[in-house]
Amino acid sequence: MMIHEITNKVAKYKSRKRLGRGESSGWGKTAGRGSKGAKSRAGWSLNPAYQGGQINFIQKMPKRGFTNAEFKKVYHVVNVKALEALAQNGDEITVETLASAGVIRDANLPLKVLGEGELTKKLTVTAAKFSASAKAKIEAAGGKVVEIVKVTWNRDPEAAAAKAKAKAERARNEAQHPGADVPADASREAAASKPKKTKAPKSENPG
Repeated sequence: MMIHEITNKVAKYKSRKRLGRGESSGWGKTAGRGSKGAKSRAGWSLNPAYQGGQINFIQKMPKRGFTNAEFKKVYHVVNVKALEALAQNGDEITVETLASAGVIRDANLPLKVLGEGELTKKLTVTAAKFSASAKAKIEAAGGKVVEIVKVTWNRDPEAAAAKAKAKAERARNEAQHPGADVPADASREAAASKPKKTKAPKSENPG
């Protein structure tokens, strides 16, 4: 018997067995799904880490030491020899220009320039990090190094200084006049001098 003789009788692909359609489907009460449980429900899939309800094996393994892997900084690394081969005299090099030229994969990570190779062209290179040798070679060729400083959140220094000054003045006034309520600024003096609102007395017969 040849394979084409089989496919002529049963077709090229076998029909899918319809499961879970009740006793009238012709497959019995459980209709091909076996007994009760998670496997008999639609949408069930095996979790590779599932071990019958007990603690997973990886959770039983002891944990030792400490790592900073989650907090490490990742850069696109480029040497000055790549800039020498890519750029022309007077070009501006950024992470976007290197990504568009195909030197690096994308512009999602910051750029770090290292000093391997020689550089003879005058370039303006903008990057997040420079090695000492790369910076020296770029500047020796007449180029310019622009290092991007990552700005992290910080409170307003002027507001923090004003707040500290007001706090020190308030402490000094309290030391000079112990027990007295001395306001620290004009706004507090205005608030103290403003008369308080008095509520109207409630009538005994609201009706």
